[in-house]
Amino acid sequence: QVQLVESGGGLVQPGGSLRLSCAASTTFFSSRTMGWYRQAPGKPREWVASITNGGATNYADSVKGRFTISRDNAKRTVYLQMNSLKPEDTAVYYCNNVNNRYNWGQGTQVTVSS
Repeated sequence: QVQLVESGGGLVQPGGSLRLSCAASTTFFSSRTMGWYRQAPGKPREWVASITNGGATNYADSVKGRFTISRDNAKRTVYLQMNSLKPEDTAVYYCNNVNNRYNWGQGTQVTVSS
């Protein structure tokens, strides 16, 4: 059973930055395409960004140019650097295997508010 542990969320003012981390327990981490997702109150979970095992990245239009996904295979960790945060980025953020979902972790809350 793969475990995903997200961290790094918090309360930040509009225009601020946060860096999220997600540690995965699988030994196959380096071969997996990993993604970040988010769920705002009352809305379905949505995809935010993904990174292939080769390092190719892709972003939702809503975060393109502001968020950067990266990975450290030695640490089995995927990151999401979030800059120029907006109130509409407020959500619980999750990571997961894009192509073959693991059980979701607990997520990390990001709140953007003045």
